[in-house]
Amino acid sequence: MLTRWGRDLDAERVLPEHPRPQLVRGTWRSLNGWWEHAVTPADVSEPPADGAWDGRILVPFSPEAPLSGVGRQVQPDELLWYRRTLDVPTGFVPPGGRLLLHFGAVDQTATVYVDGQEVGDHHGGYLPFTVDLTDAVSPGPRELVVRVRDLSNNRGPSSGKQRLVRGGIWYTAQSGIWQTVWLEAVPARYVAELHLVPRLDDGTVEVTVVAAGAPSRDLATVRVTDGGRLVGGAAAPAGVPTTVRLSAVRPWTPDDPHLYGVEVTLGADRVRSYVGMRSVAVGTDESGTPRLLLNGEPFLHAGVLDQGYWPDGLLTPPSDEAMVHDISTMKRLGFTMLRKHIKVEPLRWYHHCDRLGMLVWQDMVNGGGRYRTAAVTWPGRLPSAGRRLRDDRYAVFGRTDSHGRDEFRREARATVELLRNTPSVVCWVPFNEGWGQFDAAAVAAEVAALDPTRVVDHASGWHDQGAGDVWSLHVYQRRFRAPRRAPEERRVLALTEYGGYDLTVPDHTWGPEHMGYRHFDTVTALAAAFERLHDDELVPTVGAGLSATVYTQLCDVEDEVNGLLTYDREVLKIDEAVVRAALDRLRAAFTASTSAGTGRP
Repeated sequence: MLTRWGRDLDAERVLPEHPRPQLVRGTWRSLNGWWEHAVTPADVSEPPADGAWDGRILVPFSPEAPLSGVGRQVQPDELLWYRRTLDVPTGFVPPGGRLLLHFGAVDQTATVYVDGQEVGDHHGGYLPFTVDLTDAVSPGPRELVVRVRDLSNNRGPSSGKQRLVRGGIWYTAQSGIWQTVWLEAVPARYVAELHLVPRLDDGTVEVTVVAAGAPSRDLATVRVTDGGRLVGGAAAPAGVPTTVRLSAVRPWTPDDPHLYGVEVTLGADRVRSYVGMRSVAVGTDESGTPRLLLNGEPFLHAGVLDQGYWPDGLLTPPSDEAMVHDISTMKRLGFTMLRKHIKVEPLRWYHHCDRLGMLVWQDMVNGGGRYRTAAVTWPGRLPSAGRRLRDDRYAVFGRTDSHGRDEFRREARATVELLRNTPSVVCWVPFNEGWGQFDAAAVAAEVAALDPTRVVDHASGWHDQGAGDVWSLHVYQRRFRAPRRAPEERRVLALTEYGGYDLTVPDHTWGPEHMGYRHFDTVTALAAAFERLHDDELVPTVGAGLSATVYTQLCDVEDEVNGLLTYDREVLKIDEAVVRAALDRLRAAFTASTSAGTGRP
């Protein structure tokens, strides 16, 4: 199954846009396109000899993805090798500067070689990493080789919903490079990171310029612009949080996703970024009911579950336009939030949410391992509301060993650091249901301490530990009613998975197996059920504190046919007007409840 973007793919211009809109400089070059690849046994220590490679692969698509041109499942006892010629143009690197090689994501463990010499490695399949090639690359063509080992779900690394034995809610496992590979030239002293913290209450932005490279006492110059007009500026010592006051403040909201340009100059280096002026918190409405606040006011997070899978690219979107399509379609339907489910997207996806005005709840990526089936309680047979189960006893996936827990914490911290400048991200979700859940309260506290500007849903569904900012429930196949709130409960009530209604659309399904949580045979019946679900169950619960909802799901994914869109994104199963009207009624009930004091604590 191909999407329209996959059919139109130009192999000479694969995802050609700058892959990091949050920190842009002009000296960069994409390495996407055709590479050589080979698959060997895991005990092979050297790449194949010339003439022994398996053929071409279209980077950044995994070999398991149809768009890669390979169509092979790499196994845990195999290595995946990549090779291409690296020829850096004369003058690309400034005198005394550095040459950086960036990988958006490689699943799972990558080792990088230039002319047979190891120059860097990385573990973790969902996060970017950088290798400094300055001392390894001289003028002329060089051989760049990447060796990848992917244990998938067999040994506990963070694998998300990938499974070697796929089916149902588990999807095709993928391996190797799956986000853009690119070169960047920087001066000897350069801006490695920007930390931008909006302070909406006092109309300022806290800017921290993290510098790297040769020592220097140069101050960074920070300019904040609005449509090209200067609205704030300051001299910022590297590594020191510096306050920049804005002459005019226009809050960022989903209805008005206004972004300010940020320009930073540090010696010979100049980078561009952006910031949205918004605040996120938990507060109370007129009746004292806990609510999610955006810019100091109660705001309904009407969301949809977004898995981020594609039939032709798997985890890799086939184009920039494909990413925009998903976000803008859900916004047009009336949703204000996407829950990015157990995946870290390419940074361009978050940029589009920033500029289009779509809130994001970001899941951390869970690990693999075996089910502890004796401890599992499935949705529909959960303990009564308020009964908290020890999450170390009821963890479902791995994470019972200290190494796995340390790895999860490291990746959670790295995810927060990666996305901290993204105004659309408003909530961190460390654990989904019981998947790898451990020390959930402590992990939530760690995330909140690392980023106090956002809220935390410590455990989405299932095993609530009373922590974080959100009381998070998953309800399928049974009627949703507001749970009884204990007097001391000050967290926000959220229905973070519901619905899952399925409809099979002939000629737009991925395979012969189909699943969902409630089946319908016609678009008319599906639309009517969608309306009843919202009008009869969600709207009445808003007054009791319901403040966030996440419908399952944005699109079909492999066997799952419970998407609003088909997997190829060609068919919207429920008429746009029906979806939008139902969400408008939910939003109207929320507005009436929060402003008229009709909610109850």
